[in-house]
Parts: sequence; structure tokens; C-alpha cells
Amino acid sequence: MTKKVAIYRKEHFNAAHRLYRSDWDDAQNFEVFGKCSYPHYHGHNYDLEVKVLGEPDPVTGFVMDMKLLSDIIQREVLNQFDHRNLNLDTPYFKEKNPTAENIAVVIYDLLRPHIDPKHELGIRLFETERNFVEYPGK
Repeated sequence: MTKKVAIYRKEHFNAAHRLYRSDWDDAQNFEVFGKCSYPHYHGHNYDLEVKVLGEPDPVTGFVMDMKLLSDIIQREVLNQFDHRNLNLDTPYFKEKNPTAENIAVVIYDLLRPHIDPKHELGIRLFETERNFVEYPGK
């Protein structure tokens, strides 16, 4: 029987975004996205939890070195998203609405190539204290 352990790294970033569809008028955008569709953007203080699940290494006892995980998150996510306008300053949301759901999937895709494939990866992104998403959802 394998004994998997989940490790977590919490990070924080601030970012602005706007939820809208350019092929809709302002009224339809407001009807679907509410205040999040206002044309001058708005911001969130995002909390990010990255979960890596795997068997501890028999030599080190680590599932993954937490410092390495922190460095990967800093390089791949925080350097690109923190204090940025996600719509304007990143390539990921030029054609995709920066909803919490889509942001979580993009973060997963940014991190996945840097995490050992034998480990499972999970993303939990808090947009507010009460609203969060998980990818992949279980």
C-alpha cells in the first residue's frame, strides 16, 4: 500500500481584471458579470494554495522540497501576475475571461511542467475570503 502525503504552499498576489465579452454590449456584460464588467477594471487580493501529492522520498523524506516549490511558484506565477492587470499585462487572458476558474487552470498549466509527473498537482485559488475555486476539482 502506498502512503501518499499532500504538501501545500500558500502564496498571495494582487491583480486587477475585468470580466466581459467584447462581442457583447455593456448591458449584456453587466447582466452576466455585474460590477466585474465595469470598463476600468477592479482588483483582488488573491490567496493561492498549491498542493503536491505523492510518496515521500525514502532518502530525504520529502514529497518535494518546499523551497523548490516556492521558487517555481514565484517564477512561473507571481512574477507574471502580482500587481498586474491580468487582461492587459499577461498573454493568458487576451482571448479568455480571467475568472477565478480560468486563472486556476492557467496557474496549473504554468506549474505542471515543473512538478515531477509522478506527483499530483492541485490548485486552490481564493478570490475573496468566501469565494474560491479548485483545479482539478475532486
